Amino acid sequence: MAITFSDLYTDAGLKALDEFLAGKSYISGDKLTLDDIKVYAAVLEKPTGSFANVSKWYNAVSSQLASTFPGKAAGVRVSSGKAEAAAPAPAAAAGGDDDDDLDLFGDETEEDKKAEAELAAAKKASTKKKESGKSSVLLDVKPWDDETDMKKLEEAVRSVEMEGLFWGASKLVSVGYGIKKLQIMLTIVDDLVSVDDLIEEQLTVEPRNEYIQSCDIVAFNKI
Repeated sequence: MAITFSDLYTDAGLKALDEFLAGKSYISGDKLTLDDIKVYAAVLEKPTGSFANVSKWYNAVSSQLASTFPGKAAGVRVSSGKAEAAAPAPAAAAGGDDDDDLDLFGDETEEDKKAEAELAAAKKASTKKKESGKSSVLLDVKPWDDETDMKKLEEAVRSVEMEGLFWGASKLVSVGYGIKKLQIMLTIVDDLVSVDDLIEEQLTVEPRNEYIQSCDIVAFNKI
């Protein structure tokens, strides 16, 4: 049976989550699952004060996500009642010797505030009574060959800006023969952004197709 959490940006919502996590390490079972990722995305910042269970769980998810995506990015956090998303960070340098830590969970920046304001304006402008849904997407972006500049490839990807689109964490993944692909997370407002159109009309056409050969959707989850 599905478990529903709501208004996780409020004390009431966090209290309900804290009570649910009493005696538990994760949302479902004894290890990190997509359920944790979905709930984590709806919690805008690390809980403090009386929410000890949520804080412990939040730290556990944060540490595992940071080790999974070692590339540089500001991250994405979205809630059904109030949204906050991080704007694109400077592209990570290509090469396997970059040991810089991933800052998914730092203080809110001016870019964060700007992204939040833009999303709030989009929601306010909507005439629909029902709030637009949001989705978290994991995308594979493949270069032409091993000579493709992966730093410029990521810069080309992150240069796509549109209402309702927020780029998140990224990493380079080896696919063999010296070739690496870019794996990058993004969050979209479903009514504003089509991932298929994003790929076909933005990422794989000029001028970005100088670096990008193709894009594949690895995971697509409603938030």
